[in-house]
Amino acid sequence: MSHALLSITFLTFAVTVAASAQQPTAPGQIRPRPGEGRDPEFPPPTILEYKPRSTLVVPAHTVPRAKFPVVDFHGHPPALTSPENIQRVVDAMDQLNLRVMINASGRSQDRLKQQLAAVAASKHKDRFVMFTTLNLRDIGPGSGARLAAQLEADVAAGAVGIGEINKGFGLSARKADGTRLKLDDPELDPVWETAARLGIPVFIHTADPSEFFQPIDYQNERWLELALFSNRRYNDRARYPSFEELMAERDRLFKRHPKTTFVTAHLGWHAHDLARLGRMFDSLPNLYSEVGAVLYELGRQPRFAREFLIKYQDRILFGKDSFQPDEYPYYWRVFETNDEYFDYYRDYHAFWKLYGLGLPDAVLKKLYYLNALKIVPGIPRAGFPG
Repeated sequence: MSHALLSITFLTFAVTVAASAQQPTAPGQIRPRPGEGRDPEFPPPTILEYKPRSTLVVPAHTVPRAKFPVVDFHGHPPALTSPENIQRVVDAMDQLNLRVMINASGRSQDRLKQQLAAVAASKHKDRFVMFTTLNLRDIGPGSGARLAAQLEADVAAGAVGIGEINKGFGLSARKADGTRLKLDDPELDPVWETAARLGIPVFIHTADPSEFFQPIDYQNERWLELALFSNRRYNDRARYPSFEELMAERDRLFKRHPKTTFVTAHLGWHAHDLARLGRMFDSLPNLYSEVGAVLYELGRQPRFAREFLIKYQDRILFGKDSFQPDEYPYYWRVFETNDEYFDYYRDYHAFWKLYGLGLPDAVLKKLYYLNALKIVPGIPRAGFPG
């Protein structure tokens, strides 16, 4: 082969390789990368063992105390039945700048009155308010009227809302006839109508993260959590309704009672799809939500989450869920700083890092306390900025 022909052949080959490397991949197709298909020379770690050290050096700001006083709308403190328990919780609240905690571990009748009396007799009666609860087992004809009457009595005793209605409502609660109790069952309409008349919010936890309802495979980003906790697996359609079925029931409930203030827990489990929650806010003026246990979702989308919380600043409440005082500062850091790439406190929830949203003060005030003061009657006003 002549030198000229060899040069032309090599040039043609090089152009062909370069052109093929620049060809766009089909939607959803991932271009092969160097090293793909090769096995590591060393035994690979398990998902529990691989915890690489970050070498990133960026500004970091710990925020042990919230910038403004906070109402924890989604509080689950230890039973507030003794001066010792109450004092222990208040000591932690003072360090965090939690001004008022709503006890969302709803209690009814005598158990409600017991905690209300213990708080009233303590030195800290301005630091807690109580939600009542609903017994949603064996619902049948007449149950709605009975529950509505009990709600009236509990509110007269001092309860300021209904909640947290837990995820068993819709997932597993059964009616007296053995069928699944759907969220929009008309038998319960008297309860929601009574809540509207009394001017109290209904705090409702529906379903769980959507991935809990999906196949437990290596494409499921909650695989580790599902592998660790068997009671979070809802992908068996013979036992549980689908995520979307529960969401449809929930949304019909909210629409059918426009005068009732509903607060959907955990950003409605739509923190991974905030645009969907935004559409709900746009169509349901009676709807609010809170941020408990979904910080990992907000912190991985800092720009969009910031825009969302600013746009819907009048509809979002602060809530934490489990009472672990050392975890609250992660919320303050995400909401108040512009920090980058820092850890979440539970790696089985999120193996990714968090970023700060740097929310404006006006938004922080609404998130931390103003929205709660607006929708929850009876929260003591002392200690909050005017």
